Amino acid sequence: MKRLLVHLRRRRGRWVRRVLVALLALFLALVGTVWVAYELTTIPAPHPETVSQSTVFLDAGGEYLGRRGPVDRQDVDLSQVPRHVQDAVIAAENRSFRTDSGVSPSAIVRAAVATVSGGERQGGSTITQQYVKNALLSPEQSLTRKAREALISLKLDRTRSKDQILEGYLNTVYFGRGAAGIESAARNYFGVDAKDLTVSQGAALAAIINRPTYYERAGSDAKVTATLQKRWRWVLDAMRSSGGITLAQRSSAAFPAFRFYPPGASDGQRQYLIDAAAAEAARRLGISQDQLARGGYTVRTTFDLSTQYAVSEQVRERGRALGLPKDTRLHAAVIAMVPGDGAVRVLYGGEDYAHQPFNDALSGAVEAGTALRPFAKRWLGAPLTRLPDTAAPTPMAVASAYATAAADGTYATPYTVARITRGGRTVYTAHPDRHSAMAPGMAAVMAKQASAGPQPTYTGGAGTGPGTRTLWQSVYTPRLALTTAVFGEHPAAKGRPARPAHLPASVVNLATGVRSEVFAPPAPALSAG
Repeated sequence: MKRLLVHLRRRRGRWVRRVLVALLALFLALVGTVWVAYELTTIPAPHPETVSQSTVFLDAGGEYLGRRGPVDRQDVDLSQVPRHVQDAVIAAENRSFRTDSGVSPSAIVRAAVATVSGGERQGGSTITQQYVKNALLSPEQSLTRKAREALISLKLDRTRSKDQILEGYLNTVYFGRGAAGIESAARNYFGVDAKDLTVSQGAALAAIINRPTYYERAGSDAKVTATLQKRWRWVLDAMRSSGGITLAQRSSAAFPAFRFYPPGASDGQRQYLIDAAAAEAARRLGISQDQLARGGYTVRTTFDLSTQYAVSEQVRERGRALGLPKDTRLHAAVIAMVPGDGAVRVLYGGEDYAHQPFNDALSGAVEAGTALRPFAKRWLGAPLTRLPDTAAPTPMAVASAYATAAADGTYATPYTVARITRGGRTVYTAHPDRHSAMAPGMAAVMAKQASAGPQPTYTGGAGTGPGTRTLWQSVYTPRLALTTAVFGEHPAAKGRPARPAHLPASVVNLATGVRSEVFAPPAPALSAG
């Protein structure tokens, strides 16, 4: 019996050793497989859509006008993202980011179990893994894709610095409102550049990352706003615990105000401005408009958006008060520019871009009538030489002529782009193109022909009284020149071409209302450049 027990113990010992050897061999094989897979893994290039950037347009004061491009994204260097914003994102998404290996084993296990069991998809990936998934791989939920994500994340963590990874992540992560990347998010939610985000704003954006399509309505949906506010507090508390902010900063933090979403109906005016500025910017840079849209530029225009909106509202309200027949469409073009400089402050080319993308101010041919009488039989230099003989000039051409008179004979080529930057570097700066285009003293003579008032005002057009077809009004000071052109049209219908329509004499009230808005402070106080 004793021998039998000894024999059994020996057999069990040999079996245990064999099992241990087998397990060790399996482990070594697994390690070897992972090592080979790791060595064979290459870091793929980013998806084209994560490289493509949009071009952003701002007004003269830095107010956001809009963008052009397939994706609302602009790259920024990590140095342009405040440290408190970086810390907020790390606190919200991956608190061990600065020290981990690029992967979260527990998150991988949870995701694998969920995938196999058909359960709810699991998150919890590191910032490195999120960047790999968003920018380098597909969003497919499979074990193979998850394993490749982990291997690439490990290699990425060993071949690039944490700052490089964080920069890539911040430039590609989606924040809702169509904004990819921290720069676009800062602009869409708060109307500022990423470098100007406050502690509270940075924490709010960090809180948005895990549910961007839900939180994008923050500020306009009370329930969403309240939910986000709870997560925002959680992010701030995490930042305080990690030392990212001080106790005083945490105590003084106030939930930030968001830009309203979705945007209002004012976009119809913005598109006229963007069209004009985009065409000029592409020409200045010597590239196509498609290259401009995808190039990640910031175009600072010359426009004054608040005055543009005020003019639009005046045209809309006073145009409706005219009581035109239903078969008559009112057209108005308004241009305000800086005399002797050429910077265009207002460019009203139509009531709504969605219904009329054609810009009457830039390209419309409006019957002049008596609008150019002050320039008749006088010496004019290029490009005004033939203007008095033009039967239907563009409003821009007429506006340029009166701006020349306001500048005592100095013609300045109109422009809409003041500066273009890319990646923080200025690639274009506007310089006024001006020369003499009127005989000396002509402006003074013209001023005597103008109607009395605080500014010389010239009113003319084609037809009078009930036969009025067009109304022109130009008014200027040395700091700002304004031209308004109004005309009516019977739109084309049933094979019949469009034809001019008569306007009531009260149409002059429309031009008067526009003038009161443009010359009300602070519009004329804008600098020339």
